[in-house]
Amino acid sequence: MTAAIAMRGVGVRFGKTQPLHDVDLSIDAGELVGIVGPSGAGKTTLLRLLLGEIAASEGTIEFIGGTRRRGRASVGYVPQLESSERTFPLTVQGAVELGAAATSSRVPWFSRAERLAARHALERLGIGELSERGLHELSGGQFQRVLFARALVSDPQLLLLDEPTSGIDLRTRAEMLELVGELQRDGLTIVMTTHDLNWVASHLPRIICLNRTVQADGPPLEVLRPDVLLGTFGAEMEVIEHHGRPVIVDGEALVGGAA
Repeated sequence: MTAAIAMRGVGVRFGKTQPLHDVDLSIDAGELVGIVGPSGAGKTTLLRLLLGEIAASEGTIEFIGGTRRRGRASVGYVPQLESSERTFPLTVQGAVELGAAATSSRVPWFSRAERLAARHALERLGIGELSERGLHELSGGQFQRVLFARALVSDPQLLLLDEPTSGIDLRTRAEMLELVGELQRDGLTIVMTTHDLNWVASHLPRIICLNRTVQADGPPLEVLRPDVLLGTFGAEMEVIEHHGRPVIVDGEALVGGAA
């Protein structure tokens, strides 16, 4: 397969702090990848690099096949689900149109093409009939689809998800997983951060363990081992195999959330 992202010896420094160092990472076009690590591991810093919000202090990042051909417009971003966002006095259509803000020169007066792109994104995610509803009227699953639609307005090749399973119930998780699968089948490259090890072990084909640098990278059974988890999270965890998938028994070390 053709690589969409290639990182070689990448490091980031903020003064004397170095949240990432010597990161070597290649992600193929159309892949679905989960990045796990404790608080402070550099997961958010890595997303900010891919978004173009910050630059690497060392090393190289190559976006192959035009992933960054229009800057950030070719990278879609879905932030953590925040209930406070649903109190904003916006309609669903208005919230999704904001996804065009990165390239629009007409904010908040979007062009007809941008409004149509927002409508298309809503239809693509099966919530076109909700376009005139207020955000406060939506269920958790519906609101998450709005966030995905907002990220898809710019027709990205790369989709970044920040802790998409955080703060949602099991039904919404199932809906989100189905949606991610649909988008991957459409050809999107998807990278998500999470601290939910058992969830990624059950649902994702590839996991990257990150703690300032890549500790391990591969399928769940190869990556989620006690020695790797100790090196990544700094705590001992027991791992058992259940129906061909690893299960992490001690969940206390998973507390911490996003980096």
